[in-house]
Amino acid sequence: MSRRVVCLRHGQTLWNVEHRFQGHSDIPLDETGFAQAVRAASLLAALRPTMIVSSDLRRAFDTASELGRLVGLDVSVDKDLRERGGGEWEGLTREQIFARWPAEFVAWEAPGGEQVADVAERVSASIRRWAAELDPDGLLVVASHGAALRLGIARLMGLTEDLWPALGGLGNCSWSVLEEGRKGWRLMEHNAGTLPEPILSDDSPEATED
Repeated sequence: MSRRVVCLRHGQTLWNVEHRFQGHSDIPLDETGFAQAVRAASLLAALRPTMIVSSDLRRAFDTASELGRLVGLDVSVDKDLRERGGGEWEGLTREQIFARWPAEFVAWEAPGGEQVADVAERVSASIRRWAAELDPDGLLVVASHGAALRLGIARLMGLTEDLWPALGGLGNCSWSVLEEGRKGWRLMEHNAGTLPEPILSDDSPEATED
């Protein structure tokens, strides 16, 4: 057995619907977001998680709490799992951002915001730290945010920064599954909304089911 990590993005918020940059702003789940969290919890409970940790922002914590209630686990909180800070962009729509900062919009670098490398480092370090507490066959669920998880996963897998954009984003209450292999962490599922299936393949020893 191998240690596994499920990286779960929070459910929908009103700012998601309005395409506003959320960042560190503590925006709650909307009605749809809570329904998404309930659905995700009902599926992920079947994986029998042994530990749940969440960003301190309530949209992530409330998403994690639905799973915690279902499986009888407390949710630990780690501020390092917060979303990328958006600086002056927080609360603004993409159209407003482009109108005021066209060059920065293209680079997706918010004035006063966090650098992607810093986000990748803090999120990946958090996942490693919590995963180190797992039993050899344990399952950690990490409830966090779209950009934070994408960057953290890319860094955890050892991808160079120029390759980070190759990893797509996660939808609300979708998740990615990481498994610890002999040569490090492997991405087994990405942006999934159904339970992961065992992979049977002739690709390599790492890719086959034990």
